[in-house]
Amino acid sequence: MCGIVGYIGGRQAWPIVVKGLKRLEYRGYDSAGIALINNSALNIYKKAGKVNVLEAYAESKDLAGTIGMGHTRWATHGEPSDRNSHPHTSNDGNLSIIHNGIIENYAVLKEELLNRGHQFNSDTDTEVLIHLIEEIYKNEKTDLLEAVRLALQEVTGAYAIVIMDKNNPNQLIVARKGSPMVIGVGEGEYFIASDATPIIEYTKNVIYLNDNEIACVKRDNLLIKRLDNVVQTPYIQALEMQLEMLEKGGYEHFMLKEIYEQPRSVRDCMRGRIYPNEGLVQLGGIKDFVEKLKNIDRIIIVACGTSWHAGLVGEYLIEEYARVPVEVEYASEFRYRNPIITEKDVIIAISQSGETADTMAAIELAKEKGATIFGICNVVGSSIPRLTHAGVYTHAGPEIGVASTKAFTAQVSVLTLMAFYIAQQRGAITNSKLVELLTELDAIPEKISKALLSDKLIKEVAIKLKDARNCLFLGRGSGFPVALEGALKLKEISYIHAEGYPAAEMKHGPIALIDEEMPVVVIATKNSSYEKVMSNIQEVKARKGIVVAIVTEGDTEVKKMVDYCIEIPDASEAFLPLLATIPLQLLSYHIAVLRNCNVDQPRNLAKSVTVE
Repeated sequence: MCGIVGYIGGRQAWPIVVKGLKRLEYRGYDSAGIALINNSALNIYKKAGKVNVLEAYAESKDLAGTIGMGHTRWATHGEPSDRNSHPHTSNDGNLSIIHNGIIENYAVLKEELLNRGHQFNSDTDTEVLIHLIEEIYKNEKTDLLEAVRLALQEVTGAYAIVIMDKNNPNQLIVARKGSPMVIGVGEGEYFIASDATPIIEYTKNVIYLNDNEIACVKRDNLLIKRLDNVVQTPYIQALEMQLEMLEKGGYEHFMLKEIYEQPRSVRDCMRGRIYPNEGLVQLGGIKDFVEKLKNIDRIIIVACGTSWHAGLVGEYLIEEYARVPVEVEYASEFRYRNPIITEKDVIIAISQSGETADTMAAIELAKEKGATIFGICNVVGSSIPRLTHAGVYTHAGPEIGVASTKAFTAQVSVLTLMAFYIAQQRGAITNSKLVELLTELDAIPEKISKALLSDKLIKEVAIKLKDARNCLFLGRGSGFPVALEGALKLKEISYIHAEGYPAAEMKHGPIALIDEEMPVVVIATKNSSYEKVMSNIQEVKARKGIVVAIVTEGDTEVKKMVDYCIEIPDASEAFLPLLATIPLQLLSYHIAVLRNCNVDQPRNLAKSVTVE
């Protein structure tokens, strides 16, 4: 969940590491720190707060050194504070470590190390790990790479670590298990990071470290081993992202930029995959599993957060068009029970980052039971595409804002394509119907552009709602996941308590909350549930609730009943989520800005949840 940056080469490390940490700020964090080696002196600077606080603190310090590493911490063990910030050092002060993840058996290890005379300066599990490495390093009389390898065999949990030794300023030791790590390859230099965003400025060539791998990184040499001591041949990949994709491009916030990128990101998601005139969907990532898809008993979608909401949309679409039973599971719950899974099941795992810890654990569980696993992911080279049997990339481009926007619509787009593709392979849909649906889907990016034109009106609505303490979001059919996603966006970035409900469920409890101070956002587009939703609106208005309605362009009936009306272009029910989501994203954004919230980095949240 945190950010890691490392450098070894001929340049000064401090500016590279600081800039890298700023590129990783979107991951969410509460403290930052950097370690440098200069003439065998290990200099560590760390502070609670943002990277600019660390910069100010270290401004007058010795920042020289061509080897360094930095970290932004999202607190797990120990409160956010200077002393709990990374890097941490060994008992003798020679070794330093930065770490993403959780060492689950740290308490047992710490007790043993205390008995051996070690003293600890923090409350973290990470400090225990570097003390363990030191203990093995000294007792086994081995090199640092081997000491780290042996120590990690005693560790239970997840980690991505970088280790420096002030007595050997020509190497970094890097390892990962369950937490991402990428190594950028330069000319006589290497760059290390939690993801590719800090690296792209310096090199396009990267190595994605695999689980249970450990690397010794020197200025002109790289050695990778598995934890079982088997040497690995590095596989170098070329990054696809561009540096300008990581900049705000004139927008006030990354979130706003990414909301406005959705016409392009949805178009890129469909590019080369749909042929409307022929009524044809092609998904090269899963084409080798056509026979499997023709005979599946069931699809289980596993995901977390916004990706789970996308999965709910997928359930409606796949069942409607492909006529296959679908279950949507929270990955965090799925993995901790004993689900009934057979070889005839297909599991679809959805994750923007491709590194979500619970989703990866759910994949491993399903694979053990013989299911076929498909992934839907945005980040090329991340863990989930490598764990799954097949899958489809969303091609949304980097998403920097913590609150997901374009990743959601890209995931929904892929699920829509998968629904049509499976329907096509199973003969569950006629060619004429597929031509009709694909023709309309092809026009959706332009309709998203049109929906964005309501931004000024939405900002006016936001001014009226910014002081609300609670908010309800209601929808029916595929509008229900949209309501859930709208509520999540509002609470994530504005800190207003918000809940999404199926509109008909309002009478089964939430209606008790409605009064003249309660805003209720209703997905009220013209579809099969239109009349029912109008009745739900009447029930809210009868209790003096404030109603904001998302309606089909030109609708005058709902407009007479509600306080605020936001129009979206007309579309079939299948594509409602791709359009109705847009005004809800903008509404949450403007409310958060008006409340002076940190839109791109909301408190307590991380972009990629790589710990359980």
